[in-house]
Amino acid sequence: MMMKWLRKACLVARRKYCHQQSFCVTILAITLISSSPLSYVAASTGERITTSQDQKNIVVTIYNEDLALIKDLRSVVLDQAFNKLAWREVSAQIRPETALLRNLTHSSGFRLLEQNFDFDLLTPRKLLEKYSGKEVIVIRTSPATGSETSETATVLSTNEGTILKFNDRIESSVPGRIVFPGVPENLRDKPTLLISLTSPSPGKHDLELSYLTSGLSWHADYVAALSEDDSRLDLNGLVTLTNQSGMIYHHANLQLVAGDVHRIYPEQRLPRKMMAIAPEMADAAQMKEESLFEYHLYTLQQPTTLAENQTKQVALMSATHIPVSKEYVLQGADYYYSGKYDAISQKLKIGVLIGFLNKGEGLGIPLPKGIIRVYKKDKQGNNQFIGEDQIDHTPQNELIRLRLGNAFDITADKLQTDFQQIAGTPRHASIFETAYQITLRNAKKEAVTVQVREPIPGDWDILSESLPHTKLSASMVEWKIPLPAESEATLTYRVRVEY
Repeated sequence: MMMKWLRKACLVARRKYCHQQSFCVTILAITLISSSPLSYVAASTGERITTSQDQKNIVVTIYNEDLALIKDLRSVVLDQAFNKLAWREVSAQIRPETALLRNLTHSSGFRLLEQNFDFDLLTPRKLLEKYSGKEVIVIRTSPATGSETSETATVLSTNEGTILKFNDRIESSVPGRIVFPGVPENLRDKPTLLISLTSPSPGKHDLELSYLTSGLSWHADYVAALSEDDSRLDLNGLVTLTNQSGMIYHHANLQLVAGDVHRIYPEQRLPRKMMAIAPEMADAAQMKEESLFEYHLYTLQQPTTLAENQTKQVALMSATHIPVSKEYVLQGADYYYSGKYDAISQKLKIGVLIGFLNKGEGLGIPLPKGIIRVYKKDKQGNNQFIGEDQIDHTPQNELIRLRLGNAFDITADKLQTDFQQIAGTPRHASIFETAYQITLRNAKKEAVTVQVREPIPGDWDILSESLPHTKLSASMVEWKIPLPAESEATLTYRVRVEY
């Protein structure tokens, strides 16, 4: 009807304003540009359209590694029997093969026939490409008079530029603005899932579309404040959400799954153009946690909006006055138990670690993997960053150990004092005896204890030692060396290793 009215209006206008040759073409251009592509496509194809305005509820469940499950519930008007439904505003990174449409109002007799994902989005370039081999109208404006003229042309090619064929010539650039007679069916202004289905009855139906998509991810971040005497810790956990899926999720019920879900990865898609990411802090209460199969599910207690190309942070947990243990560790290596070394190292670094149990008020919930960043106040009361470490998914009551860095005032020298090959060859039935001297120095004004840990390979036996050791595992030995303030201590030991 609109097109018939337009042609009639053009004829009337042409009789009245015959000197303005391009008048009806200009009206046509304005009409096609100002009218919605959605309504044009719907009118020309007989589609029923559903948008986020029909949405009754949406649930977004995000997994650890660029994967999310979307459950989109909408109230949709259907005809009885056959319907062609355009489900607009789905994720641009939807995996169409995972889409499942359910009729929650009348499940009996409801049947899905076919579905197609239209991800060719409406842009000037795409529109021109779709008209390759077809006619368009080119409108030129005279720079001197401002008058417009129109001419019909055929789009020959859009590769590396536009080539147009006019009646008497071919031009390799667009000499004016181009007017298209319509929008092709498979060119959409937003990602659309096109569904053919049969409905048992006409009227409103509650339809739920669920699908998996890429472009949504989350990770946990933790901020810890260490007390002045390094004995207590305050810990806050945040969840950082990132939405690059190509759509907005309004007032979504948000859930997060922590755990290693097995996946079969599809072939890599072409990369999408990345846009700037705007951060936002959600005003939300602490998340509720529950078990889900062999994973853990965290549910935000109120709906939130995930805007496109946005990061958002929500609170996960908070705990104060957590008891902390502090360790100084000198970690050895297993390679120097089967060879002779004139010098191993001087000024070895002593690692500084803190540990705490995941239990107590505010803790005692499964903690998702993430980075814990630790701060401590200086004498002026300013928080200073003192190190960070990454934790894996951690169940309740488990010990969390963080390596924050290396001690500045505690060092070690390690010297091989003897080496003998008792039997065999270096590659077969070898028996070695080797002896070491480790000198530890403490420049601090307080006493510390350094844990010397040595991974010893093969079948081994400590023949002699200046301090008793502890066997931590089949291949790990530990000595605890007390170091008074501003002093040094020496550990010596001899070990026999059989391969």
